[in-house]
Amino acid sequence: MYKNSLQIYEFLNTKNLLKNSPKEWWPNAGTFEVVVGAVLTQNTTWKNVEKSLKNLENFLDLSSFASLHEEVLKEKIRPSGFYNQKAPRLLTLAQNIQNEFGNFESFQKNVTRKWLLSQLGIGQESADAILCYACFRAEMVVDSYTKRLLKKFDLEFKTYMQYKEFLEYDFKKDFTCKELHLIYARYHGMIVEYNKITKL
Repeated sequence: MYKNSLQIYEFLNTKNLLKNSPKEWWPNAGTFEVVVGAVLTQNTTWKNVEKSLKNLENFLDLSSFASLHEEVLKEKIRPSGFYNQKAPRLLTLAQNIQNEFGNFESFQKNVTRKWLLSQLGIGQESADAILCYACFRAEMVVDSYTKRLLKKFDLEFKTYMQYKEFLEYDFKKDFTCKELHLIYARYHGMIVEYNKITKL
């Protein structure tokens, strides 16, 4: 049975799970769309998020999104559920990014995990998803799929950070930050795709 993170990564890697996926796995990685998607995917399926993103296709850059009227945004993201909660949170987040960083490129370069966690509606999973997939940072995302997979290997932890530290530990010794970003991005992607196939 697999007892460390590198072994689990290699096990997943042999299954060619990302053969039809973009390089970073998350669609349109490195764009403001990822920030929106990371919030929309809370408590819903990615299929529903895709419907909302399709409705938003002309508003997925920071300045266009931040100028949306709240009621218009609610309608556009209705497929993702909890739209009365997600719409104001997303608009506030977009406006805070503009006010704090000026533009999305500056946000990518300068945002911290602490700043993201201070934003209403951004928890640890969403913060790491934004850092990894929107900002290309070396941060591993932990979600319910991750916990299910590790449980399969009799690995369970009490906190989000314990899961994250376990997953990252074996890689930090041997890889640079630049390499780690892509490893973590694809590792999380493989975990999600493996869960979809096996229905863990």
